[in-house]
Parts: sequence; structure tokens; C-alpha cells
Amino acid sequence: MQHIRRNPRTLAAAAALAVAGVGVLGACSSSDDAGTDDASGDTAAGGTYTWWDPYPQHDGSSDWEARVQACGEDAGVTIERTAYDTTALTNQALLSAQEGTSPDVILIDNPAVSTLADTGMLTTVDDLGLDTSALDQNLLDAGVVDGAAYGVPIGANTLSLYYNADVLSDAGVDPASITDWDSLTAALEQVTGAGHKGITFAGIGTEEGSFQFLPWFWGAGADLTDLSSPEAVEALELWKGWLDDGYAPNTVINNSQNTVWEEFLTGDFAFAENGTWQVNSAAEADFETGIVQLPGKDGGVAPAPTGGEFIVAPVQEDTARYDVTRQIVECMTTPEGFVETANTFAYYIPPTAEGQEQLVEENADLEPWVEAVQNAKGRTSDGLGTDYPLISEALWTAVQNALSGAASPADALETAQADAEAATS
Repeated sequence: MQHIRRNPRTLAAAAALAVAGVGVLGACSSSDDAGTDDASGDTAAGGTYTWWDPYPQHDGSSDWEARVQACGEDAGVTIERTAYDTTALTNQALLSAQEGTSPDVILIDNPAVSTLADTGMLTTVDDLGLDTSALDQNLLDAGVVDGAAYGVPIGANTLSLYYNADVLSDAGVDPASITDWDSLTAALEQVTGAGHKGITFAGIGTEEGSFQFLPWFWGAGADLTDLSSPEAVEALELWKGWLDDGYAPNTVINNSQNTVWEEFLTGDFAFAENGTWQVNSAAEADFETGIVQLPGKDGGVAPAPTGGEFIVAPVQEDTARYDVTRQIVECMTTPEGFVETANTFAYYIPPTAEGQEQLVEENADLEPWVEAVQNAKGRTSDGLGTDYPLISEALWTAVQNALSGAASPADALETAQADAEAATS
């Protein structure tokens, strides 16, 4: 059996990631309940393959359960599915590797892929003989560690800027005019001048705060290896400036993404930064909604962080199991399979051009989200791997300090960079 090494920094990152994972992608794993089956972790023998995922809200009678079982049937085996909440899944996966009881397949939040891979507990896509050539590279990159790809994204979600069409119309703002930071700020000035509220977002001191800040951070040209760069300071000054000018409410300091959405659904706000997972809710709102892409500082679409799970295959002592595991993974990741997953969850965009085209043919309203995902970026990209959760914590702390007025954006980020360097050294 492949040796599982326990890296102290990986354990620290795993702990941070477990805390960070709660609520980042609200639609992905909203329950803290126990799994749908007995979570023994024992690798089943014979014709049974074990499967763990972070969807306890989808029980044994759900379409998702049927989809998983169908892939088992196609491979000629029975799948024993266990569902954990997102927080517990990473820790349980690490524990199972230590005990030699890893399941055959895990669906794991994409930032956790590098954490698991760093322990040596995962096979690579090459180990399994998987063809990933059709996958969008920006999405696959979230699971690449030291040049090796670990697993396949089953889909992706990301952030955009929802707008209230009634508010914009009343204020005389054309959403098509919003193409960069200056035009967005001008729109906020116009909206608030007309007596409405401007923009709401999540600046909370958790991974959600980093997740929502990253489009502005990356949109300014900043890099996570240098949190105190002039570009990073510009991004944080943008958010702080919106608070100071009354374009965003003070509630953003503690807002989760769910709270942001609750504020937006009141109908008072012109804009809300939120994700693909709110598409159905937006369609059911009491007012007309639309989305514009999150703008880069000087124009274009800002890279937003990718959300969503990867399907990964842990190392097994019995390597003969890998052939069936590969068949199960391939069943889940055909072009049709990606679209079926997207339709089952209603908040995933397929990670291939063919799947995206098919999805848009079925639902043209999702085309802007396809564009957003095509421009998105993995949080652990740029070789950050298990350093990401530590850097992210420093970043969200800086956001908190700046928005609360405890420090200037520049000072908050200078402290964050020092903290990140100390944590990752």
C-alpha cells in the first residue's frame, strides 16, 4: 500500500479549510446532518464500491442518489454512498487514509484536493487512465499539485453581480454600462442618489469573505503571493470606499453569502455579489433580476474563484479495484454526465466546452454563468496548494480590519502579508 505521510502543515491547512468550507458555496452542502448511509469507512469487498460526497441534503430517494447508483450499475457494481457535510468530509477523508479505510471515490470541495493530495492518499488521473484533455484548464487547475492532476471537476460555480432591474431603471442606470470599477461606482452613486441602496456583499471573517473579495483582488491584478501589493490595496480601498460613501451597508462586515442574498431579496438593493446557486431563487424574486459580470478594474471580466467539487480516487491496497473506479468516474464525467449533474443540482456549469454548449441549448439563461466560469480561477491555482487556506485567513482578516476601520487598507494588508509569510514558511 502507498505510504500515507502526515505533513504537519497539511494538518494545519486542513483544519483551516474545514472551518473555511462552511457556507462558502451555500447550495453545495447546506446540512450538518450525518450521512445517508452507515459511515463506517470500510472499503467494501466484492461487488460493492464505496462513495463519499458532501451532499447530505440529497438522501436515498433523491435524483442524485439515483444518478450515483446508475453509474455503479453501468460498471456492474453496487455503490455504498455516504454523505457528510463539507466540514466533516475533509477530516474524515484524512482519517480514513491514516487508518487504511479510504473509500473508492470521494467528491470533495476543490480547495481540499491539494490538502488530500499532499498526504499521498490520492491517485492521479494518469494513475487511473483518465482523459482530461477536454476539460477547461482553468477548472482542472484547481486540482493540480506539483504538475500532477488529482481528480476531475464534476462542474463549477462562481460569482457574478446580480442586479435589480426595477431599481436600476428607476435610477436611470443601464446595466450594460457597467464594464469597470469606475462605471460600477458611478452606477452606485446614481442609485443611492435616487433613494435606493447600492451594493451588498459578504465581507465576513471566514473563507466566504475571501471568496467574495477575490474577484476584486484578482480584478485589480493582485496575486495571492503578495497580499500587500499596490493592486491589492486598490481592491480593498474600493470596498472600503463604498462603505465610507454609503454605497454599501455596514452589515457587509458580518454578512455571509446567505445574508447577502436575504438583503438582496428585500428589493432595496441595486446589486448583490452572489453565485450560480442563487439562479433559481433570483428567478422567483418579486422583482426582475439580471446579472452582469464582475468587472476588472480597467475593464473585462474579473476572475472569480471557482467553487464546486472534484471527483477523486483514494489510493487502495487492492489496485485491481481501480478499473471499476475509473468506469464509475468516467460515467460521471461524460459530456452528458456533466449536463445531468448540472441539471440535478441546478447550480453547476459543466467543465467542458461540449457540456457548456449543451447546457446553454437547454437553458439559454445560463449563458452569462458559462462566461463567468470560463473566466474563473481556482483558489489553489498558481501552485499555492495547501498554503491557500493559510493565505486566505490572512486575507479575510485584512478585509475585516479595513472594513471595520481598525486599520487602513494598506496597513491591514501589510500585516496580512507578514502573517501569511509566517504561516506558510
